This record gives sequence, C-alpha cells and structure tokens, in this order.
Amino acid sequence: MLFRSFKEFGGVDAFPICLDTQEVSEIVETCVRLAPTFGGINLEDIASPRCIEVEEKLIPLVDIPVFHDDQHGTAVVVLAALKNALKVVGKTFDAIRVTISGAGAAGAAVTKLLASAGVEDIVVCDRDGAIWQGRSEHLNPVKLWLAENTNPNRTQGSLSDAMAGSDVFIGVSAPNVVTPNDLQRMAKDPIVFAMANPDPEIAPEDAFPYVRVMATGRSDYPNQINNVLCFPGLFRGLLDVRAQRITNEMKIAAANAIASVVSDNEVADDYIIPSVFDRRVTKVVSEAVSKAAIEAGVARRPRVE
Repeated sequence: MLFRSFKEFGGVDAFPICLDTQEVSEIVETCVRLAPTFGGINLEDIASPRCIEVEEKLIPLVDIPVFHDDQHGTAVVVLAALKNALKVVGKTFDAIRVTISGAGAAGAAVTKLLASAGVEDIVVCDRDGAIWQGRSEHLNPVKLWLAENTNPNRTQGSLSDAMAGSDVFIGVSAPNVVTPNDLQRMAKDPIVFAMANPDPEIAPEDAFPYVRVMATGRSDYPNQINNVLCFPGLFRGLLDVRAQRITNEMKIAAANAIASVVSDNEVADDYIIPSVFDRRVTKVVSEAVSKAAIEAGVARRPRVE
C-alpha cells in the first residue's frame, strides 16, 4: 500500500527492498551500496530506537535524501493539523502546552518538529510517566534527549498528571490510556490527536463531549492524520530538484503546504486537515519542498514545471 501510494499520489516509482537483518551496521551498509541506483530512500518498519540510529548513520554516507516515514511523515502531518486546529481555538504555538504520549521514534520526531515551529512547552510521557531532566530510570538515548530538551517546568507524575492544564494532547502510543476525566482537566478548548491504530488512546465517542478538536489516524472519523498526506508530495518535490538531503525547513514547508489546502474560511472543528484523496495536496507539498530545497542549497537543479 505504501509504495502504491508513492505512484498513485506522487507519480514516484518506488518499490520495497526487504532486508534479512536487524543489525544497524548491515542495514546502513546495504543502503549505501544501493544508493547510486535511487533518488531517495524511505526507511520503513524499523523499530525504535534502531530506526533513529540507522537514519543518523546513513544520512552522512549518501548524497540522496533519507526519510523515515514513521518518524517524520507523522511529525509533518501532525504539525499541519495542529496549525489549523490552533486557528479554530484561537491559540498560538508559543502560548500552548503540549502533552505527548509515546516516547519512541514518532514521539521524538513530533516533539522536535513542534519545537522547531515554536512550541516551547512540551511534556513527553512513556509508560513510566513524564520524562524530565532529573529522571534517571528507564532512559534510552532517545528518552535521554527528551529529558534534556523538553519539559521546561520539570513536570513529573503520570500521563494523567501531565495532561492537567495542557492545551494539546498528542498520542502516538497505545489504546485506551486516556480517560474522559483526563480531558476535563485540560485547558479550555482542548485539542486531542489520538493516533494509536486501530484503537486510539481514547475512543472519539468518549472524547467528543469534552474536546474542541478531535483527530485520529482512522478514516472513519473526521480529521484523519495520515502520512500519505506527506510522503508522496515530499518525494516528488525532492526528486524534481534532485535534492541531496532533507532539512528541517523542508519538513516545515511541507506541513505548511498541507495546512494551506484547508483555507481559513473552511477550517472548522471537524475539518483541520485535507482528505487523503485530495489531489491538491501532492502538488502544493512538492512545490513547497522543492522551493525549500533550493533555498537551503541542497538542490542539484532548478524545479522544472
């Protein structure tokens, strides 16, 4: 399905290469040897934190873009959805508090991109509760980075404790970890992105009475946050200018492009993100990514319309 989406939505020829190994060094070496054949690499189905290590080691060794969709595709679409959700509630990035459930690769990527967009107060929680500078137990390298770079007020306690007073909840974790009572303790007009699949962190039916904006990863509810809104257009834009790598500015440009498809006159509680079948998305994303690549000096050729 992923590779059909590349072709269907982005006109990008893509095919899976399955590796019979889980060793970071072997995955990296294989990708390096294959890179001359391809215009980009999309990493898929590599568990955290191994996926982060693979990406970090691979990027300096190849001269084509490397993208891990489960991390950065998720982050880009979350940023796009949050941009429009904040319009609905009349809040700004620098004035909100965000609680994230899930400290794996996706949670870390979402955290980093939101911080780049101007969110200053982010609390990330794992099974042991809030991650903060001073917590010493159960910290892998990803969580250690989160401890040192998030949670400026050193909020401690459970996920429920962290959610109290938060403007936004983002779930990239497990089903049924949030209760209606947790939502009632959030700030006014709470925004909830419960994206665990197929069962979200809280069922939308249970959340609707207490939230202003609700989004999930599912297609049978409004506001589906789906990575297919990002990667076909992103790679189309990368390939159009023969980009050497992906920058943070290019991810933000992609998020802004996705958000722009829903105009200010259209944005509403149940319409903060375009449909995955909206054919406008790929075009605006590819154009934005190409432009950002050229501005960053990582494009080998100008975009040809």
